[in-house]
Amino acid sequence: MARPSTYRRFLGGCVALVLAFSLVGCGGGEGGAGGGSSAAAEGDGGSTSGPDYTPPSSLSLSAFHSDAAQTGNDCAIDTSCLAEGYVGAAATSSSRLKFQVSKGEMSYNYDLPGDNTPIVVPLNMGDGPYNFRVMQNTSGNNYVELFSVIENVKLNSDVAPFLVPNMFVDYDESSAVTAKARELAQGCANQADIVRNIYEWVVDNITYDHDKAVQLAEVTGYVPNPDETLASGTGICFDYASLGAAMLRSLGIPCKVVTGYVSPDNVYHAWNMVYIDGEWVSVEISIKPNDWSRVDLTFAASGAASTIGDGTSYTDRYTY
Repeated sequence: MARPSTYRRFLGGCVALVLAFSLVGCGGGEGGAGGGSSAAAEGDGGSTSGPDYTPPSSLSLSAFHSDAAQTGNDCAIDTSCLAEGYVGAAATSSSRLKFQVSKGEMSYNYDLPGDNTPIVVPLNMGDGPYNFRVMQNTSGNNYVELFSVIENVKLNSDVAPFLVPNMFVDYDESSAVTAKARELAQGCANQADIVRNIYEWVVDNITYDHDKAVQLAEVTGYVPNPDETLASGTGICFDYASLGAAMLRSLGIPCKVVTGYVSPDNVYHAWNMVYIDGEWVSVEISIKPNDWSRVDLTFAASGAASTIGDGTSYTDRYTY
């Protein structure tokens, strides 16, 4: 059984490149209904446009529902919120455990505590039949199945998994990141305004932690904590991506945490993809209304002043 996808040794490669951030207005008739608003972009003199931003009436949260879970062999798998984009698991064992979420040829493997502490993970492979399995380590990288559930997933929307917390993007109503996000959204006319404000705040206030990167370079199983990153003012690439996602999701803006490779050095890295009022379209660097747009907070926070140049490209591998 493969090592969890998120835990690949990408930590040391998070500060090798440079990036500048830009916001592009939707222009013309792009962006669907509504006569959007615009506002000057602080710092670069630019502007944003798009439908007026309306804050969500309540915070969309995730939870493990033990009373709804299917159980067996000291394991529990909660499939009661599949439409909302997540699944939960808990188990008791003295051996190392994994929770595997698979669909077709793709699978994600997550560390699962053996003390019955639940985890919540995203359903990030779209609609269709999923296999959920609690796996127990026997020796080395060998695992055996303890309990499994097969369910057909029909998401409420394509963006549902990226609007709620999960084990890698953890926040709730009492979280400091939730309060900070709401503060940064005050006075914003549209979603692009919010993305810009959060981006600029993180770049200006969170510094890259080189010592932490060195300490974790040979470690697997690291899970970021957005509130800790906010409090310490430092982090590695996974921390940056988790913090950005927590802030945006808490405001009702879909945001992915993506891990993968950045060329030309082929470093393993983490970044964000943001969905602004529209379709699932991946574009490089700029934030465009009606697109999924790449936001690399780590590289921007390195203090670079130029755009990533020709020959630099991102290869998405895993999404949370």
